[in-house]
Amino acid sequence: MCAILTAFSSVATAYAENPGQEVLRDGFDGKDFSPQGHLYYRDNTEQEAGSYEFQSAVTRNGGGALKLSVKPLCTSSEQNCSERAEIWERTSHRVPYDQGVWYGFAVKFGDPIPSGDHRYLIAQWKREIGPEAQGDFSPFLALRLNNGKLFATVETNYVAPPTGSGNGETKSCGGTEAPVWYRPDTNQMRALVATDANWSKEDGAEFKNCTDAITITEHGNKLPTPDSGWIDFAIYTQPGPDGTGRIEIFANNKWIVTVKGHIGHADKGLGKNQYFKFGPYRAADTTDWTMYYDDFRRSPNCADVLEQSNVCPPK
Repeated sequence: MCAILTAFSSVATAYAENPGQEVLRDGFDGKDFSPQGHLYYRDNTEQEAGSYEFQSAVTRNGGGALKLSVKPLCTSSEQNCSERAEIWERTSHRVPYDQGVWYGFAVKFGDPIPSGDHRYLIAQWKREIGPEAQGDFSPFLALRLNNGKLFATVETNYVAPPTGSGNGETKSCGGTEAPVWYRPDTNQMRALVATDANWSKEDGAEFKNCTDAITITEHGNKLPTPDSGWIDFAIYTQPGPDGTGRIEIFANNKWIVTVKGHIGHADKGLGKNQYFKFGPYRAADTTDWTMYYDDFRRSPNCADVLEQSNVCPPK
């Protein structure tokens, strides 16, 4: 018995020292967040437009799912106002920024699905921002919606374009180059890394250049469309602002893309951890917007997250 308790204590200590080794799960089947998921709704002024509900009318697995909604709240005079209803990882359970980890969750768009040319996010991964950091840092990975179409972006510090390239006419990227939106004024650049089958060049007009600092390997599958019902994501995130980053995106057990290279930010004052948050997030809008989420999981191991573990990528 002593040996068992000692082993359990050692595992618990290792998790406390490195939360990235934990396996977290929440099926949202109860009336509150599961203690095994370490998630919470951040109930503050930033989320005044949002609401959350543990409900059983729309579910994927088990007896419940989480309903997250936002309503119009921002006025036209407010600058940089946003409307959001996001679920966060608890701070003490965040994964170190230099480690890789698998996340899984299922999402369903409520009706009506937003179809305008607007800023909508449904999930995002960021680096902690300390008090000494200067700037507004975009998520290093985000799942977004625009014109009713689903897409994913990766953000990193600005890497100067190849000689002869610039923000001129829209270019077709070759090989594994990523379409990119250069933003040197904020020391950032945003790459378009995955889209659904309905995506057109006009939908991503800002991604007019190409970069080899972020490379994309496609695996023959597109992201599901927002109107296709429940979408189950399995995503590996390993930031690497120095060029060592890697992201894997699976949806409904299909391998969508592998992204490598410069991923994330390395500015002074940024924190030691990455963190995940999910839920509807948008710029000021005029209608209600609802999303459903189910089956959250997080693990250092792909087999704990991807429902068909036989399609996990090689390590």
